[in-house]
Amino acid sequence: MARLKISDEPIDLIDLINNKAQTSERGEYNSEGNDLKVYIETYGCQMNVADSELMGGIMMSHGYSPAQSIDEADVILVNTCAVREKAEERVFGRVATLSGLKKKRKGVILGVCGCMAEHLKTKISERAPAVDLVIGPDAYRRLPELIERARSSDKFDPVVDVRLDRRETYEGITPARQEGVSGWITIQRGCDKFCTFCIVPYTRGRERGVAPREILRQARQLAESGTKEITLLGQTVNSYVYEGVDFADLLTAVSQIDGIERVRFTSPYPVDYTPKLIEVMAKTPKISRYIHLPVQSGSDEILTRMRRGYTVGEFRKLVADLRAAMPDLAMSTDIIVGFPGESEADHQQTLDLVAEVRFDFAYMFKYSEREGTFAHKRIDDDIPEATKGRRLTEVIALQESICAEDMAKHVDEVFDVLIEGDSKKSASDWVGRTGTFKSVIFPKKGDAQLGQIVPVRVLRNTSHTLIGEIECNS
Repeated sequence: MARLKISDEPIDLIDLINNKAQTSERGEYNSEGNDLKVYIETYGCQMNVADSELMGGIMMSHGYSPAQSIDEADVILVNTCAVREKAEERVFGRVATLSGLKKKRKGVILGVCGCMAEHLKTKISERAPAVDLVIGPDAYRRLPELIERARSSDKFDPVVDVRLDRRETYEGITPARQEGVSGWITIQRGCDKFCTFCIVPYTRGRERGVAPREILRQARQLAESGTKEITLLGQTVNSYVYEGVDFADLLTAVSQIDGIERVRFTSPYPVDYTPKLIEVMAKTPKISRYIHLPVQSGSDEILTRMRRGYTVGEFRKLVADLRAAMPDLAMSTDIIVGFPGESEADHQQTLDLVAEVRFDFAYMFKYSEREGTFAHKRIDDDIPEATKGRRLTEVIALQESICAEDMAKHVDEVFDVLIEGDSKKSASDWVGRTGTFKSVIFPKKGDAQLGQIVPVRVLRNTSHTLIGEIECNS
């Protein structure tokens, strides 16, 4: 099928996508009544949150009910992340704690799910013998069956299913979503980039897109439930393609759904931005003026070692193109310091890039080896921990100063803010976000309600939060 063009008639694009097929290849689940309760804990990124909602939907469709607390659960599922070793150690600590609950309550099933399960496989049972299930991210459709196997088994070994499936996109399954004004939709699973430091392609498998009809089905359900903001998720989300429908087409279609006020996406990959995508973002008001754009390093030498597929010059040009099309665009990034072979000159180039681009915020990390990656197998981790720590401190200090300076510039500006809920510090204040993804706190005033977009004038700021009040005269 030829690649779809952006249509002047909005409904045409949606109809074209919907008419590609009307049924799921994998079918729907049917409820199997039982009185068991399931509790799911989530560690990691938004993809993990979305997967937990997916698992919840599968379990609910089989008659399980959600446990209101872990103490009443018959099944406890720990959904995990494997991107960093620290996250895995945290999960092992949590599983050790949960093992005590199993001793108190006979018959409780404890499962480790997700990327860590895929990464460590049978090693989990060696360190955490109380675990009954080890389930990879492509086995969630089989969860009820695997749980029943674990419940009926008298063997010491856990039930393990970590098979990767290049066809599995969980089409036809409705996630058990958390209530709120924002919702997630996974549009892509897996990754084909194989950056040398990253474990994701090995834990989530190869890249494959979810059918557009399925994405729009979920988007409409979210809109009908009162969701105002949708975030489209993928490991390299802007590389999405499905039978000629590309990411720009998909963004256009989702933006046309009644009831949805904002559309965001994460995480895009620098080399997968196209002029068409930038044009769609610039001309579509519902698409958030915020992107997360991971650069990882300001050194061409290090980017080559990482196999990122772009140069610093190409990244600079992309930033310039995006800002030329959307001058009000906010941008965050990922930075890794201390990658093998990183010299002081390489590190300085990263500092220079951060100072030049002036990201709105950044996620900054020291490099740590991940077993199974190319870097772990082939590249010697030759940077001392003390050097990594010092470089990280320098990057953080620079970025924090940029955040503080840029946030101060917003004082006395008026932003359209989506009300997300009560402020954590005071039930008399709302917390919301601007279209550029900045957090705003302001007093409850008038008839403003959860899920509304209201004008807020900024009165003061911290380095990461704007503080203001509803603009009554707007």
